[in-house]
Formats: sequence, structure tokens, C-alpha cells
Amino acid sequence: MNTISINTLVRENILKLKPYISFRDHNEFNDPTFLDANESPFGKWNRYPDSTQRKLKTRLSELKNLSPGQIAIGNGSDELIDLIIKIFCEPKKDSILMMNPSFAMYGFYATINENRVLQLNLDENFDIVKDDFLKIVQKESIKVFFLCSPNNPTGNSTEDIEFYLQNFNGIVVVDEAYIEFSGKKSSLELLAKYPNLIVLQTFSKAWGIAGARVGVAYASEEIIQLINTVKAPYNVNALSQELILNALEDENKLKENVRDIVAEREWLRDQFKGIACIGKIFPTDANFFLIRLKDVDNVYVQMLEQEILTSRRDPAIPGCIRINIGNRQENEKLVTLLKNI
Repeated sequence: MNTISINTLVRENILKLKPYISFRDHNEFNDPTFLDANESPFGKWNRYPDSTQRKLKTRLSELKNLSPGQIAIGNGSDELIDLIIKIFCEPKKDSILMMNPSFAMYGFYATINENRVLQLNLDENFDIVKDDFLKIVQKESIKVFFLCSPNNPTGNSTEDIEFYLQNFNGIVVVDEAYIEFSGKKSSLELLAKYPNLIVLQTFSKAWGIAGARVGVAYASEEIIQLINTVKAPYNVNALSQELILNALEDENKLKENVRDIVAEREWLRDQFKGIACIGKIFPTDANFFLIRLKDVDNVYVQMLEQEILTSRRDPAIPGCIRINIGNRQENEKLVTLLKNI
């Protein structure tokens, strides 16, 4: 078991910070008259949402076999990334480490917080070189390592995540936004062993509820308490909480979504193999492909002319475009265009 003391990693001012506590949400009432929060007495959504997201955490704790105290709910995973950096990284002093290429928002929020962003360059297969990782964590003073698996925008998963937990004395954030599509085990099973681990998941991808903006952090109760201390008191609105709770009552819908998207992924992979303008199809465990095109400028322009929106990855990954899996009609429109180029 990793014996890292979390308090030694937390900013001193955060350790002293007193959380905003809603009296209403931290007490039980039978038939309350709400005259405490300056709300309107009229309307269906006139009351502030539960600042503790109690019902949602309880339901997730049942599904994930964790305690509610190990769960923090965010206004999207972006908010949780921002909060993690604010909790552990002293502005103008501490650094984060992220894979390169990877999800840009890790560096974005670190830069806003005036933290140095160190990049761990991936090899030609977009895998981490373990020796490079060991060299940089031994040489540099790093507080947080963001490990995205499956990685965005490359699509591949990182193997042997325990290696990075065992060889890093800071916070390891494993971002599992696309884990449902991979068929691989979640790092949630490592939480009991590593107190410096935070696992991020989201309802935006496999669940198909991006519009609700709900992300989840799973970690030790010590880390979750820190996140709850720093977060805004009513960070997840009541409509989103209700929407997610309703979705959680039908796990079969999630399985159906994942099954259909994975099936379309394999159909697209087969279609891509015969298309002349595609130079390389990179392996993926996610709901998207990274492909290298022989004439990326021409192909990208023609897709835009047909209002097919994709994510161009130049200059970070030259000649490449990230294309996520659509429904069959959308995928056929894409394939038809590519075959005609």
C-alpha cells in the first residue's frame, strides 16, 4: 500500500479553508418552511439544489461499491480538474505533468492557476515511455500527474497504471472519460491501495448526457473532503442531478449505447481500410478514431464543405484528424465523402 501523506501535498491555505456549509443540506427536516436562502416561494425550480448531491452520491456508491464519502460531483469533469489543481498546486511554484498529446484542459487550468505544465512525450504508438516518466518525476518537482486512459485524442489505453502510482510521490489523476468503450478494468479497484489516486469519470460520453455537464471524482475520503471544501456550494444544478438519477435507473441503456457505438466503431474501421486518402488508422479503445490523412488540408476542407465537423490535430499530431463515432447515417455520410476524394 502507498503510504503518501495527502496533507503534505495540499496547499497550506487550502488546509486552513473552511467550507461553505448549507445548513439546510446538512440537517434533516420533516416539513420545513424555507425562509433561509432568499429564494422565490413560487415555481417548480425555485429552490437551490442539494449542495451535497446526496441522492446522486448514494446511488453511485451502490453502483461502484464505494462509500458516498469517496465521491465528488462536478459541473463536468472540467470543474474537477480545475479544483484538483487549485487544491494541490501552489501558483507560480508547483508543476503538473501531462501526456503529450493528451486532453488540453489539464494544461489550460494549470496555466490559469500559474502552474508550470510539463509534458511527457508519447512514443510513435502514443504509449508512455516508462524510463522517460521515471526521469522526469525524479528530476522535477511535480504535484499532479494527469493520465488519460483511453487517451484523448489518441484513443489508446495505458497499461500497468499501478507502475505510475508506485513511482510517483504526488497525486495521480486517471481520467476515464472513455473507459466504458474500452472493455478494460477501471482504476477504481486501485483506490483502496493508493491514497494518492483520483479517478475521473463522466456522463458526457457513454451515457450520452453531455448537456447535463456532470463529472465524477472517486478518491479517498480525505481527498474528496478537500474537493468538497473548495467547490462552489451549488455547483451542480437540480435539473442535472435529477436527469442523472433517472438515467442511473436504467443501466441497460448504457450497455445498449456502448454496444451500438462499439459496433459502429468496428464497421467504420472496416470501411476506412479501403479508402485511398487515409494513410493510417490508429488503434482505439474509445468512441473515436485518430486517422492520418495523405492530404489533410484538402480532406478537411471538403468535410467542412459538407458540414461534417471533425477535430483537426495539427500541429500537435501532423496530418491527423480525430473523428468520433456517429450513428449509421452520419457514418455513411462520412465514408461516402472520403471514398469520393
